[in-house]
Amino acid sequence: MVATILRDPGEHAGKVYELTGPRALDMTEVAQEFSKALGRTVTHLDVPLQWWRTEVLANAGLPQHTEQHIATMAQLHRANRYDRATVDVERITGKRPLTVEEFVAVRKDFYLG
Repeated sequence: MVATILRDPGEHAGKVYELTGPRALDMTEVAQEFSKALGRTVTHLDVPLQWWRTEVLANAGLPQHTEQHIATMAQLHRANRYDRATVDVERITGKRPLTVEEFVAVRKDFYLG
Protein backbone atom coordinates (compact mmCIF):
# COMPACT_ATOMS: atom_id res chain seq x y z
CA MET A 1 0.00 0.00 0.00
CA VAL A 2 2.81 2.39 0.84
CA ALA A 3 4.44 1.85 -2.56
CA THR A 4 1.12 2.55 -4.30
CA ILE A 5 0.69 5.79 -2.38
CA LEU A 6 4.29 6.90 -2.96
CA ARG A 7 3.92 6.44 -6.73
CA ASP A 8 1.20 9.12 -6.75
CA PRO A 9 1.07 10.82 -3.35
CA GLY A 10 -0.95 13.89 -4.35
CA GLU A 11 -4.45 12.62 -3.64
CA HIS A 12 -3.37 10.96 -0.40
CA ALA A 13 -1.88 14.01 1.33
CA GLY A 14 -3.41 14.49 4.77
CA LYS A 15 -5.45 11.29 4.64
CA VAL A 16 -5.36 8.50 7.18
CA TYR A 17 -5.77 4.88 6.12
CA GLU A 18 -6.41 1.80 8.23
CA LEU A 19 -4.07 -1.00 7.19
CA THR A 20 -6.04 -4.08 8.11
CA GLY A 21 -6.51 -7.59 6.89
CA PRO A 22 -9.82 -8.78 5.54
CA ARG A 23 -11.32 -9.35 9.01
CA ALA A 24 -10.68 -8.40 12.62
CA LEU A 25 -9.04 -11.11 14.74
CA ASP A 26 -8.35 -11.47 18.42
CA MET A 27 -4.99 -12.92 19.46
CA THR A 28 -6.39 -16.44 19.88
CA GLU A 29 -7.64 -16.28 16.29
CA VAL A 30 -4.25 -14.99 15.12
CA ALA A 31 -2.63 -18.02 16.77
CA GLN A 32 -5.11 -20.28 14.97
CA GLU A 33 -4.18 -18.67 11.63
CA PHE A 34 -0.47 -19.24 12.38
CA SER A 35 -1.25 -22.87 13.27
CA LYS A 36 -2.97 -23.47 9.94
CA ALA A 37 -0.18 -21.81 7.95
CA LEU A 38 2.66 -23.57 9.76
CA GLY A 39 1.03 -26.98 10.18
CA ARG A 40 1.74 -26.99 13.91
CA THR A 41 -0.03 -25.76 17.00
CA VAL A 42 0.57 -22.16 17.96
CA THR A 43 -1.16 -20.79 21.05
CA HIS A 44 -1.63 -17.31 22.42
CA LEU A 45 -0.39 -16.75 25.94
CA ASP A 46 -1.37 -13.48 27.57
CA VAL A 47 1.61 -12.31 29.61
CA PRO A 48 1.93 -9.15 31.72
CA LEU A 49 2.95 -6.26 29.48
CA GLN A 50 5.75 -5.02 31.73
CA TRP A 51 7.31 -8.50 31.96
CA TRP A 52 7.15 -8.86 28.15
CA ARG A 53 8.74 -5.43 27.69
CA THR A 54 11.68 -6.12 30.02
CA GLU A 55 12.24 -9.83 29.40
CA VAL A 56 11.46 -10.13 25.68
CA LEU A 57 11.16 -6.84 23.83
CA ALA A 58 14.12 -5.15 25.54
CA ASN A 59 16.35 -8.07 24.52
CA ALA A 60 15.38 -7.96 20.84
CA GLY A 61 18.13 -5.44 20.01
CA LEU A 62 15.76 -2.90 18.48
CA PRO A 63 16.23 0.86 18.42
CA GLN A 64 14.47 2.54 21.34
CA HIS A 65 11.85 4.24 19.15
CA THR A 66 10.98 0.91 17.48
CA GLU A 67 10.73 -0.81 20.85
CA GLN A 68 8.40 1.94 22.10
CA HIS A 69 6.26 1.70 18.97
CA ILE A 70 5.87 -2.07 19.34
CA ALA A 71 5.03 -1.72 23.04
CA THR A 72 2.38 0.88 22.20
CA MET A 73 0.90 -1.43 19.57
CA ALA A 74 0.79 -4.24 22.14
CA GLN A 75 -1.10 -1.99 24.56
CA LEU A 76 -3.54 -1.01 21.82
CA HIS A 77 -4.10 -4.66 20.92
CA ARG A 78 -4.78 -5.47 24.56
CA ALA A 79 -7.31 -2.61 24.69
CA ASN A 80 -8.98 -4.01 21.54
CA ARG A 81 -8.22 -0.83 19.58
CA TYR A 82 -7.38 -2.78 16.42
CA ASP A 83 -10.72 -4.60 16.36
CA ARG A 84 -11.75 -3.51 12.90
CA ALA A 85 -11.40 -4.30 9.25
CA THR A 86 -11.54 -1.75 6.46
CA VAL A 87 -11.53 -1.79 2.69
CA ASP A 88 -8.69 0.78 2.52
CA VAL A 89 -6.03 -1.68 1.30
CA GLU A 90 -8.18 -3.00 -1.55
CA ARG A 91 -9.49 0.46 -2.46
CA ILE A 92 -5.99 1.94 -2.74
CA THR A 93 -4.09 -1.02 -4.24
CA GLY A 94 -6.83 -2.83 -6.14
CA LYS A 95 -5.81 -6.05 -4.34
CA ARG A 96 -7.50 -7.70 -1.39
CA PRO A 97 -5.45 -7.78 1.79
CA LEU A 98 -3.87 -11.08 2.79
CA THR A 99 -5.23 -13.07 5.68
CA VAL A 100 -2.83 -13.80 8.52
CA GLU A 101 -2.69 -17.41 7.34
CA GLU A 102 -1.75 -16.34 3.79
CA PHE A 103 0.88 -13.88 5.04
CA VAL A 104 2.51 -16.47 7.32
CA ALA A 105 2.31 -19.27 4.71
CA VAL A 106 4.45 -17.34 2.20
CA ARG A 107 7.00 -16.64 4.95
CA LYS A 108 6.95 -20.13 6.49
CA ASP A 109 10.75 -20.44 6.51
CA PHE A 110 11.06 -17.27 8.55
CA TYR A 111 8.70 -18.56 11.24
CA LEU A 112 10.04 -22.11 11.32
CA GLY A 113 13.65 -21.01 11.24
